[in-house]
Amino acid sequence: MSPAPQPESKVTTLIRRLTSTVILLGVVFYGLLAGGPISVFLVGGLIMLLNIVGLFEFYGMVNANGLPRFKWLGLAGGVTLVGTLFVYLSGLVKRQLGEPTTGGAAELELGIFAVLLLALLGRRVFAHPAAPSFSMVGHTMLGVLYVSWLLGFMLKIYFFAEQAGAGFDPGYCLLFFILTTKCSDIGAYSLGSLIGRHKMIPSVSPAKTWEGFVGAILLSTAAAMVMAHYWGATKLGGMPLVHAAALGPVLAIGAVLGDLVESVFKRDSGVKDSGSFLPGIGGILDLLDSLLFNAPLMFLYLRLVLFND
Repeated sequence: MSPAPQPESKVTTLIRRLTSTVILLGVVFYGLLAGGPISVFLVGGLIMLLNIVGLFEFYGMVNANGLPRFKWLGLAGGVTLVGTLFVYLSGLVKRQLGEPTTGGAAELELGIFAVLLLALLGRRVFAHPAAPSFSMVGHTMLGVLYVSWLLGFMLKIYFFAEQAGAGFDPGYCLLFFILTTKCSDIGAYSLGSLIGRHKMIPSVSPAKTWEGFVGAILLSTAAAMVMAHYWGATKLGGMPLVHAAALGPVLAIGAVLGDLVESVFKRDSGVKDSGSFLPGIGGILDLLDSLLFNAPLMFLYLRLVLFND
């Protein structure tokens, strides 16, 4: 009988996490800040990669939970949704479909959802034996909604900023969103590790504390206000400090809820991480959980508050 493998040391784990983080952030920052067509296609390609891996991880968790799904139809639907959204919002087909608009993007999404739903229902008719339609169709659609549809809001943030005109840099706008959201994770972990005593929802995530929740709000708000101070007038369309002070807590709370939602998925599936795509970190969904929850909130802020005309 072979001896049990020794657990990885904290130093090795830290090195693996740092290596993955540095490589990932290097690609993200270059894609956001390079400017020109290269930024557009790097952002689109990165979001599509995250979409594909995220869908595989989601359907893997569904399978680990012993639940049915049409994995390949869901994958096809999710890729079609994000790909179509990118092509439309980037203006690659504006000669055929006109200038991209928020309403036009929503119509495309609804059309893809309708076709996907019909395809799933039709596929279930010819699947014998199979689990009930409610399970097969519902679990498949949930994957596309949770991963692909929510990721699509990151494309909407990027291209909305690009179309907003002078004083609004799409790369910096998306960077503001990512950093503010991720500072919630850092603030929650740091303050929770130092003084965390009171558990938030131990049945869902035993490590999360109310002290960490306060840290999430404080660091996200501070980061948002610092970026608004330096970038607000030139890169973020004139975002005032008062907006950043309000947006920071909203994104911090959304990030915590997004993390808890994915924790529920993992707990239901009996897995520690959603996958192993990122050495030392886990799966793509472990990285994206807070961003997925916050992307619609950030887009609604841009659309309804900062630029509501």
